[in-house]
Amino acid sequence: MKAASLALTVLLATALAACAGPKVATADVQPVAPPVAWRTDAGPAALLQRDWWQSFDDPALAALVDKALANNSDIGIAAARVREARANLTLARAQTLPSIDAAISGGRSRSVNAFGQPSEQNFAQPQLQVAYEVDLFGRLTDQQSAARDSFFASEAAHDAVQLSVAAAVASNYIALRSLDARLAVARATVQARSESLRIAKSRVGAGYSPKLELQQAQAEYDATAQIVPQIELAIARAEDGLSLLVGETPQAIGRGIVLGGLTVPAVPGDLPSDLLRRRPDVAQAEYQLAATDKNLAAARKRFLPQVRLNATTGAAFSTLLADPISIWSIGSSILAPIFQGGRLTAQADAAGAQRDQAAFAYRRAALSAFREVEDALAAVRRIDEQVLFAQSQRDALAEGLRLATNRYREGYSPYLEQLDAQRGLLGAELSLIQLRADALSARIQLFQAMGGGWKTSQTRARE
Repeated sequence: MKAASLALTVLLATALAACAGPKVATADVQPVAPPVAWRTDAGPAALLQRDWWQSFDDPALAALVDKALANNSDIGIAAARVREARANLTLARAQTLPSIDAAISGGRSRSVNAFGQPSEQNFAQPQLQVAYEVDLFGRLTDQQSAARDSFFASEAAHDAVQLSVAAAVASNYIALRSLDARLAVARATVQARSESLRIAKSRVGAGYSPKLELQQAQAEYDATAQIVPQIELAIARAEDGLSLLVGETPQAIGRGIVLGGLTVPAVPGDLPSDLLRRRPDVAQAEYQLAATDKNLAAARKRFLPQVRLNATTGAAFSTLLADPISIWSIGSSILAPIFQGGRLTAQADAAGAQRDQAAFAYRRAALSAFREVEDALAAVRRIDEQVLFAQSQRDALAEGLRLATNRYREGYSPYLEQLDAQRGLLGAELSLIQLRADALSARIQLFQAMGGGWKTSQTRARE
């Protein structure tokens, strides 16, 4: 009898499958085809490690990145989202399992029987209830798959935030060391122009030079001196920004190796075809797309009947009974939507729109990944070339200043000749410092664009 009832339930559910909603139209998003090779050849390639910031050989930088990875607020938020996604996955898995509940009811009552006599009783009825939804059409399985892909997407998002924070710390540290170098050059220039001002005062006092020369020397000294507090202000703001990244209140940042002493890392090598599986943000978009596909499938299956099995067992206790009575029930039910006022259709359409959004987001992430790598490779190569020319220009201007200074001290040339040489050297030195910082920053951007040595959680678990 029980078997016949269950068979009838399944038969009715199958017959009601004709109630499935219409197919939801989705956009045809073209896949992204990786290029055969990168447009820019940046030279010999090296393997990109997950702890790529160690390649600068600066313990202070490595310590800052490690502290940021441990204390940064954005990383903490991303980690909390991973825990939330894991809980949602556990909830989705639980939907495919039976639910078992214990219940008990009891009380005391007084009534009048058929003979007009009062009757009192104490009664209790404990029960064990079991309910199970038969995943006949795979809706619960689709929901579980969507939750699993969402969990993987949250893990990839967490890794993407970690990579972004590490890159931000490294870039800001390079900028800070660049400001330190600029400050050193500015102070040295102030010292040199202080000497020039002393000589000008001496020459004017002796009547060898006009007073105009002294005024020019004083103005140039003042113009250079005011650069120092400007750079000091920028250093303070850079330190405050780094403090925020590492999860601390504004404070002084420990320094390591000077800008010119930092190791210039080798350019990481990777094939364009491997890029999409090496970037956490692209993986996040891919997992989100897979999750929306499953959610769309589950939304369409809500038009189909839901089959539930129920069973109850227990006992009835009463003071009016000599012995307790065992009670039980077993049955099934079918819930088939007939009229929902368009709710199910709207939900399916919304799920289809969310799938399209995820598909375009994935395409955008893939295209952006290739563009960022190409930009970073081009920046590395071209800035390296600029550094060589800037170094040569700086050396030439330094020699020119030496000659101009000697000529001015010996009285063979006017002060303006030395002044022009000083201005040219200062500009060249500041430009060289900026280019060196840009060269290091370009490599940081390239490390980030290539995924920073990222691997999926499944890959790391197998290692």
